Amino acid sequence: GCLLLWLLPSVLRAQSGEEARSRSPACQQSPTKVSCKGAGLRKFPKELGHGVKYLELSNNFIQSLSGSSMPGFGQLEYLDLCSNQLEAVSATALAQLPQLRSLLLGSNRLDRNSLANGRAFRLLGKVEVLDLSANNLESHAAGWYISNLTRLRTLDLSGNKMTRLPAGIFWSSPRLRELDLSDNYIVEIEEGAFEALEELEVVNLALNSLHCISGFSLTQLRVLNLSHNALELFVWEEGAEPYLLQVLDLSHNRLLSFPELPRAHYLTHLNLSNNLIASLLPGSGHPGRFVLLYEDMVRINRTRPAAAGLPRVADLDLSNNRLELFPFPFFHSLGSLHSLSLAGNCLQEVAGESLAGGTEPSGRSPTLSVRSLDLRDNALRALPPWFFGSLPRLEAIDLGSNSLQPCESQGSGRGGGSGGGSHVPAPAGTCTPFYNVPRLKHLNLGKNNIPRLLPFAFNQTPLLSLDLSGNKDLFLPKEALGGLEFSLQKLSLRGNQMDDSKAELPCLATLKVLDLSGNNLSHLPTGLLCSPLESLDVRNNNLRALGERALASWSPSLRDVAVAGNPFSCCSLAWLDT
Repeated sequence: GCLLLWLLPSVLRAQSGEEARSRSPACQQSPTKVSCKGAGLRKFPKELGHGVKYLELSNNFIQSLSGSSMPGFGQLEYLDLCSNQLEAVSATALAQLPQLRSLLLGSNRLDRNSLANGRAFRLLGKVEVLDLSANNLESHAAGWYISNLTRLRTLDLSGNKMTRLPAGIFWSSPRLRELDLSDNYIVEIEEGAFEALEELEVVNLALNSLHCISGFSLTQLRVLNLSHNALELFVWEEGAEPYLLQVLDLSHNRLLSFPELPRAHYLTHLNLSNNLIASLLPGSGHPGRFVLLYEDMVRINRTRPAAAGLPRVADLDLSNNRLELFPFPFFHSLGSLHSLSLAGNCLQEVAGESLAGGTEPSGRSPTLSVRSLDLRDNALRALPPWFFGSLPRLEAIDLGSNSLQPCESQGSGRGGGSGGGSHVPAPAGTCTPFYNVPRLKHLNLGKNNIPRLLPFAFNQTPLLSLDLSGNKDLFLPKEALGGLEFSLQKLSLRGNQMDDSKAELPCLATLKVLDLSGNNLSHLPTGLLCSPLESLDVRNNNLRALGERALASWSPSLRDVAVAGNPFSCCSLAWLDT
C-alpha cells in the first residue's frame, strides 16, 4: 500500500507532463501582459489568451505559428518571438491577431517558406513596428514580406543578406519613419528606392558595402548612419529645399576630403572619424602628404569652406584621419561648435591667420566656441601663444601622446600669472603656455615626454583635473603646481618612474583623487597632508609603509586606497590600524 501511494503522484505527474509543459510554469503573467522569455517553449502557449495585449516569447524553440495554436488572442497588440526557430507562419494564425501593432521576429529562420509566409503577412494590416532582423533574408524576400504593410512606422531589416535596395521596395509603406538596414551586404541603392517615404526620419545603413552616395535627396531625414561602409564620395543633390538632417555618421569609410554639405542648416552632430581625410579644403581628394600653408587658409576663408553651411554643428569628430595641420580658419563658421576631436591624426602644427612671423592674430580675429577639444595621439611639439586666446570657452583639452613642453609662467610667483613680473621666455616654438587660461578645467598632458615641469606652469588656470601620467622620469618641483592650490581636485602622476626627489607637491587644499602608481616612491610627498583625499592609488612603488600621520589626516575623507605591488614591511603595519 505504501508503494502504491508512493507511485501514485509520479504516475499522475507523468500523465499530465505534456499539460504541465503547455501551461508554462516559467511564464510571468498579469491580466494583460505575459512574459515567457527563455521558458523552453516549443509551441505557442495557447491557453494564455483571453485579454492578453502584450506577449513576450523570445528565446524559446517555437518553429511555427498555426491557426489552431492561437485562439483567444484577438486583443493582442505586442508579440515578441525573437530568437526562436520560427520558419512557418500561417495566414489563419495571423488572421486571429486583428489588433496586432508590434511584431518582433528577429533571429529566426524566415528565409525558409518566404513565399507562403509573405502571403500570410498581408493580413498584418495594422502592424506599425516590425522586426525581421537576422533572418538570412535576401533583398527580394525582404521586399515580399513588407509588400502590403501600409501602416508600418518602424522596420528592422538589419543583419540579413540584402545586397541591393531595388526601386519601389518600400512603395507600400509610405508612413515609414525609422528604417534599420545595417549589417547587410548592400552595394547598390537604386534610384527611387526611398522615393515613397516622405515621412522617413531615421535611416541606419551602417556595416554595408556602399562605395558612393550621389544625389542624396532625403531632405526630411533627421538621423543618417552610413558608418562602416566603403564610401569614397558623399554628394548632396542640389536644390532649394533645406535638409532637416541633425545627425550624420560617416565614420569608418574611405573619404579623402571633408564632404560638401550645402543646406545642412540643422546638422548638430557630424562624425567623420576613421576615414582618409588629408585635407579640409573642399573637393581636394589626394591621399598623399598634405600640408596646408597660410595662403591656402586665407583662400578657404575668402571663398566658401565646406563647413560654411553648418551653423548648428555642436559635435564634430575628425579623429583618426590623415590631417597634418589644425586649420583654425576652417572652423570659424561653426559658431555652435562645442566638441571637436582631431585625435589620432598626424597634426604637427596649428595654422592661424597670421603670416609666418609668429605674431598673434588681431583682436578682431574670430574665435572658436569649442568647450571640449581632443588632440591626443598626434605629433604636436608646441601650440602657438595665441591658441588659448582663440578658444575663450575651452573647458577641457586632451593633449595626451604628443611632445608638448609647458612654459614657465610669466611672473613666476603667486598670483603673478597676469603678465607682470620677471619672465625668461622660452625659445619660440619650443614650449606651450598653459597659464592664464581662465575657463580651462580639465587638461591631459600624459605621454608627452615632459622631462621637467617649470614653476607655476598652470598659474591663473583653475584646473579641476590634471593628467601628467606616462612622462618618464618627470621632475616635479613644488613650485610647478603653484597656482592650483585651491582648484585642483584630481591629479594623475601614474607611470612616471619618479623617485622621492622628483615628486614634490605643494599643499593642494582641494585635491580629492590622486594617482601615484607606477613610480619609485619610498615615501609619500609631505605636501599631501593638507589634502582632503578620497581616493589614493600608490600601487607599484617602493613603499615599506604608509605614513600614519598622513592617513590620520585623511581619515575623515578617504574612501579608496590601492596599495598592491609595494614591499611593505611586516614589522611596520601600524598604518593599517589607522
